[in-house]
Amino acid sequence: MTPAEILAQYGPREAMDYDVVVVGGGPGGLATAIRLKQLAAAKGSEISVVVLEKGSEPGAHILSGAVMDPQAITELFPNWQELGAPLKQPVTGDEVLFLSETGATSTPQWLIPACFHNHGNYVISLGAVTKWLGEQAEALGVEIFPGFAAAEVVYTDDGSAVKGIATGNLGIGKDGVPNDSFQLGMALLGKYTVFAEGSRGNLGKQLIAKFKLDEGCDPQSYALGIKELWEVPADKARPGHVVHTAGWPMNSETYGGGFLYHLEGNKITLGFVTGLDYKNPWLSPFEEMQRWKTHPAIRAHLEGAKRIGYGARAITAGGLLSLPKTVFPGGALVGCDAGYLNAARIKGSHAAIKTGMLAADAAFEAITAGRQHDELVAYPAAFEQSWLHAELNQSRNFKQWFKKGSTVGTLMTGIEQWLLPKLGMKSPPWTIHRTVADHNTLRTAAESPKIDYPKPDGKLTFDRLSSVFISNTNHEENQPAHLTLKDASVPVAINLATYAGPESRYCPAGVYEYVTTDAGAGVETTRLQINAQNCVHCKTCDIKDPTQNIVWVTPEGGGGPNYAGM
Repeated sequence: MTPAEILAQYGPREAMDYDVVVVGGGPGGLATAIRLKQLAAAKGSEISVVVLEKGSEPGAHILSGAVMDPQAITELFPNWQELGAPLKQPVTGDEVLFLSETGATSTPQWLIPACFHNHGNYVISLGAVTKWLGEQAEALGVEIFPGFAAAEVVYTDDGSAVKGIATGNLGIGKDGVPNDSFQLGMALLGKYTVFAEGSRGNLGKQLIAKFKLDEGCDPQSYALGIKELWEVPADKARPGHVVHTAGWPMNSETYGGGFLYHLEGNKITLGFVTGLDYKNPWLSPFEEMQRWKTHPAIRAHLEGAKRIGYGARAITAGGLLSLPKTVFPGGALVGCDAGYLNAARIKGSHAAIKTGMLAADAAFEAITAGRQHDELVAYPAAFEQSWLHAELNQSRNFKQWFKKGSTVGTLMTGIEQWLLPKLGMKSPPWTIHRTVADHNTLRTAAESPKIDYPKPDGKLTFDRLSSVFISNTNHEENQPAHLTLKDASVPVAINLATYAGPESRYCPAGVYEYVTTDAGAGVETTRLQINAQNCVHCKTCDIKDPTQNIVWVTPEGGGGPNYAGM
């Protein structure tokens, strides 16, 4: 049965009304909710706010490096230290390395661009910070519904404005038919709905298309960040030390780099970011990350250590030139759902918090004036006057330069982020545009050099399945696959035939595999098998699939990874 047929037979949905509905319990969504409650308290008024979070709790699906710039959280909670926010480890030093296959060149401190200077920032677990933000929101009276996935946008009767969302149905079997545990999703309706789903948000993607929010923008650009958490011997711990790497194992035409951050408590968080505009279909971001760890400069940090966590997440990295219009009748996009991450700084959590606050300011003003379901034009106007806009404007060409190769990208980043500021120019006097989306960059397998990756040793390097295991990923097995195909024939007929099945390599969780079976009479058939239960919700398949045939939709709420300490 289709969702429309289920609703027709079992509906109507139960509906709950709020002033503001927030989709996504990450930093951006929670900052929106917190700011709304703060504004109401300051005015002595009431405002009803609900936050839906598809993870089991706020923070369960959050994955980031992370080094946090505290500017935005300080604006939200000037007394965050007194309140016990888990920003406990200040950055103590920065190291930027250019790697060859066996060697490393350290950039002198005086040559490191400002975007890589982290003095005054904190090495954090963004999951822990998000959980803390959830606690603050609840203390202010925000209703948080964890384990509920927003599956559908609800529009006004004429379809011209957003009036809320509907949660996913529960108890639908693999055959699409309701079973004994069936529960129809509910509608959460608001005067305004703020979408804060993170990178490549399922509903955000639909809204951008419906309202043509990206008209006139450069195509959005993405990367895949793969991260591990390690516990290290006390004599290897350097709390607050931050390392970024460029070069090996990426070639000169492929964007990518590594990060390694020393947390408090004898832990290291490390990972590798691969631009999803890569050209070689034989490339595997997961294996590149495993290979990166074998470099002597990285391996040295992990001697005697134990891996305790794993995860992966797409990164919206196009910057200001790819930023869509962020408001539409009845709602707004904030954080990475819109694309506010600063790729040059490898930071997005401060931007998510700031944009959540700006959207909240606009929504509160509108509701106070008796408005609803119109455009919150004060939000983008306030963004354009903010410190965040100035920061993103300085870095607007970052990904565009790297599209021209790592040599050009490194040189021009140095000019724009190091030289020009020294000459008194806060923003480069030129703007570089691009026109090619990430899914259109793959060359054919026949014209690309095949990459043979070494087998994992189970100590420093690992395979996908053992990695997914420690991400605590779980989905209800008897439900429709949330990784859907527009046309089931395309994977074999096009992806496998032309690109040698790239989904089996770009997925960091082993979701996709091509299986060949005996069809009898000496005939073999090949099909794409989708192991949806392995999915860590990174969204890479939705982004990189060369035919855009794979569509990621929300599974039952509470499914997916359950990250701890990430």
